[in-house]
Amino acid sequence: MKNNINTKLILLRPSTIHKPTTTTTTITTHRFYLLFFLTFFTLAFTLTFFTTAINPASSVASTAKSLPSSSSSSSSIITAALLHYTLTSNSTMTSAELTAVADALSRCSPSCNFLVFGLTHETLLWKSLNFQGHTIFVDESEFLVQSFEKNHPDFEIYDVQYTTKVEEMNPTLHAVRKQFKDDCRPMQNLLFSDCKLAINDMPNHVYDMDWDVVLVDGPSGYFPRAPGRMAPIFTASVLARSKKAGRKKTHVFVHDFNREVERVCSEEFLCEENLVEVVDKLAHFVVEPMAPIEGNEEQSFKFCKSSSPSSSLSSPSSSDDDDYHSLIEDGHHGDDDA
Repeated sequence: MKNNINTKLILLRPSTIHKPTTTTTTITTHRFYLLFFLTFFTLAFTLTFFTTAINPASSVASTAKSLPSSSSSSSSIITAALLHYTLTSNSTMTSAELTAVADALSRCSPSCNFLVFGLTHETLLWKSLNFQGHTIFVDESEFLVQSFEKNHPDFEIYDVQYTTKVEEMNPTLHAVRKQFKDDCRPMQNLLFSDCKLAINDMPNHVYDMDWDVVLVDGPSGYFPRAPGRMAPIFTASVLARSKKAGRKKTHVFVHDFNREVERVCSEEFLCEENLVEVVDKLAHFVVEPMAPIEGNEEQSFKFCKSSSPSSSLSSPSSSDDDDYHSLIEDGHHGDDDA
């Protein structure tokens, strides 16, 4: 009897269930890179966010630096707009006068050192035109300074006490001329000066700075007992001449140049040879740093190359003090002619 034996052959093939294919490997690699980049950009965004939140000023400054040169045209448009709106808001200066100061600031842009004597209707304009520079205001009224600082805490303003009077200009100038070789010399550190016309009660850093532009539009000077602008004109002259060697010239503007005190003191200390132009009631002087002249010490004590002629001051007509106080209460005391 034959046995019918059926032989079965079982073939075993490698399982593909657990063996990764090329496609699976690629997908896994892509997911890894995707996760890496997402993590990287998340950390970068978080770091940038907190850095900007902590120091927004530096972020704005860096953005401004990265702007193309065409931004100068935008700056001109902004300047024109500021000048326009200042003229329509009771400005004490004319369009030509405002433009003259703005042009001087544009020459040392974007970072000018700008010193302004007097808080006036144009104060906000001066700060805006030199927003990237250093602007300091000096005024005679402690009340006005405090009021302005309260409304504009980012402004740097100092009040000073003047000891001069418009009606005493002649004897004051006579006494100062006698001290040209001593306390009232044209090149010195005003912080330690005892000259009657030297403003020496401002913070130390004001005297250490090299000023590019100085505007004298204060203190009040339209009535006999007003302090007048003898001291600011003298101080501006000394600051300009006492710049460190190699520094640029200083543009000094004197407003209300039509009045005798402003004109006489400008001719005495800023000098006619430095007068560039007179625009309406604004005189523009350009004063260069002074260096001691070897072998000619006498010349080192002169403000001007030619001696200024003696000038007599006819006392201004008396003006009611209420006009001055009304200007103070209005928030400004620009000097209009009485």
